[in-house]
Amino acid sequence: MVLAVEWLDSPRPMIRLIDQTRLPEAEVMLEVTTVDALVDAISTLAVRGAPALGAVGALGVVVAMLQAETEGWDEATLAAQVDRVRDARPTAVNLAWGVDRVRPAIPMGVAAVLAEARALIAEDGAANRELSRLGADWILARTGKERVRVVTHCNTGALATTAWGTAYGIIHELHDRGALEMVYADETRPLLQGARLTSWELTQDGIDHVVQVDGAASSTILRGLVDVAIIGADRITANGDTANKVGSVALALACRRAGIPFVVAAPFSTVDLGTPTGAEIVIEERDPTEVTAFGGRRTAPPEAIGFNPAFDVTPHDLISAVVTERGVVEPATTPHPELLARIAG
Repeated sequence: MVLAVEWLDSPRPMIRLIDQTRLPEAEVMLEVTTVDALVDAISTLAVRGAPALGAVGALGVVVAMLQAETEGWDEATLAAQVDRVRDARPTAVNLAWGVDRVRPAIPMGVAAVLAEARALIAEDGAANRELSRLGADWILARTGKERVRVVTHCNTGALATTAWGTAYGIIHELHDRGALEMVYADETRPLLQGARLTSWELTQDGIDHVVQVDGAASSTILRGLVDVAIIGADRITANGDTANKVGSVALALACRRAGIPFVVAAPFSTVDLGTPTGAEIVIEERDPTEVTAFGGRRTAPPEAIGFNPAFDVTPHDLISAVVTERGVVEPATTPHPELLARIAG
């Protein structure tokens, strides 16, 4: 299994990342030893996916501390550089969570922070496996089918996590049980995480799939070609609203019309009980040229201005199930006070 994020102690301490902007054409590793390099990797999506961002957030504090030792930063400079890592992407709660998880250990030194970061990574791998089991159980029970056809959006596999995957992890679990018939992977415009990354992982794992344009997904659902939609999340609010890659809410609307389950899978670290609803989520807007150009070539008129929100919010009443390692909750049918208690575990 590919490791999207790992810490190496030699030949020198570093975060090693697979550069996801280069897949599937080339498997290129990035060696990150500075805060500048890490912030660049995060902002360019060389590393992406909520759980993976949590890991690089935690390890990024180690990088900042080591750089502080080398360059003689004072405490205020170190704090500012740690904040740069924490704030590199605003919508994905796991990045800030990863930084905040290890930050209290800074006074105890690099070894203590690294140990906490490694614990976070180990916990994420275990959480992915457990939520995948729970999600597969729920889907097979809800659909009543021995083998299911799945549509998914963006990338939620090992590339987006520290191991195994979230929504992709459920797909992989269904495959391993012999309970998966076919996967429809949305290409995920404008950066094609589905076509480039999810299809690459599905190919590596020998899972039957097709890649479809995002605009086909709703029709695929309404034509009865799939039994369930499974996506990930970058933030889950206290009322069960979820933020995920833009285009996700279209699948939820189609699933509601078709009467099939719409499932969101993420580790509990993605749950943000401090944000009441999806209305309070800051939606990251990326470079407009990602929309108006492709492969370095302008595809829209020179005067055209791109609109490029990276995420959208799916209201809780469209979500059949939110799956974390702590269990499954059903936002669409659970009253808010009870839902909050269940999400909080």
